[in-house]
Amino acid sequence: MLKKLLLASLISTSLLSSVSALADDKPILNASYDIARELFAEINPKFLAKWKAETGKELKIDQSFAGSSRQAQDIIQGKKVDTVTFNQVTDVDILAKRGLVRKDWAQQFPNNSSPYYSTTAFLVRKGNPKNIKNWDDLARSDVKLVFPNPKTSGNARYSYLGAWLYANEKFAGDEAKIKSFVGKILHNVQNFPTGGRAATIAFAQNGQGDVLLTFESEVVNIANGEEFKSGEYEIVVPPVSVLAEFPVAIVDKVVDSKGTRDVAKAYLDFQYSKDIQQLLTTYNYRVHNPEVVKATADQFPQVRLINPTEVLGSWDDITAKHFDANGVLDQLLAEGR
Repeated sequence: MLKKLLLASLISTSLLSSVSALADDKPILNASYDIARELFAEINPKFLAKWKAETGKELKIDQSFAGSSRQAQDIIQGKKVDTVTFNQVTDVDILAKRGLVRKDWAQQFPNNSSPYYSTTAFLVRKGNPKNIKNWDDLARSDVKLVFPNPKTSGNARYSYLGAWLYANEKFAGDEAKIKSFVGKILHNVQNFPTGGRAATIAFAQNGQGDVLLTFESEVVNIANGEEFKSGEYEIVVPPVSVLAEFPVAIVDKVVDSKGTRDVAKAYLDFQYSKDIQQLLTTYNYRVHNPEVVKATADQFPQVRLINPTEVLGSWDDITAKHFDANGVLDQLLAEGR
């Protein structure tokens, strides 16, 4: 009798272990920038299939999309996000300063924890009626612009910095002339929505502005995609523009409390895989995988990309000077009122 009870206990323990091994994992929440919906609608199912094949477990990935700076503020205010896939380094840095993300987050994954990158480009209407070719044209009084609000959108900060870095070279660092140039561009903005997708809709659906400033990837997707009228727009990639890295990070405070660190790390590692690097190029993002770079060399226009931190100091310095309250951005916007 005792042997039977022991055998039953062993069988029960074995079954429980098997059930536990195959139990569903806790869902993770990934917070991303506003125009990344279609991209992650493809990445996530591929990762779920891989995770199931490797672990035998079901997994759910929830998604949140908004301007990356708004996402960062929501996380600071308590939103339980496991991973961030942002478009602005400063929006991860602010999480690190609050103890939500490791201070050395940029060393946790390759390429400064940036699986892919882009730059700022221009979308103009068919025939390019305003003859837009470079940043200088955006400062003309007859040109109206649309791009997101740099206060809430990493996308828009890159547009601002692209203009600033161009002017910095054009005027050999003369800050008075740089401010005047960038101020003219800001005063030409017809609509300052909170995020990149809202800016796209304002330009492509609502007919606002002569030029949309956004990531090169979004510009190409709009011009060639099915969501908006294909063939109604033209792409202008200026010969000099800003390097826009797309950082990823684990929200350590959340994954440690939920027990989702392994899943979160695997999810972000997955974005460096060759298959996903190839997928990223179909959304017109520039990537790092050498094989994919070689295979897609003809896809991307030649452009000299300037890293803001190599010219303007650290991201902390850039943020303090340009984007904090009463910084240069606020001053230039106030001058136009």
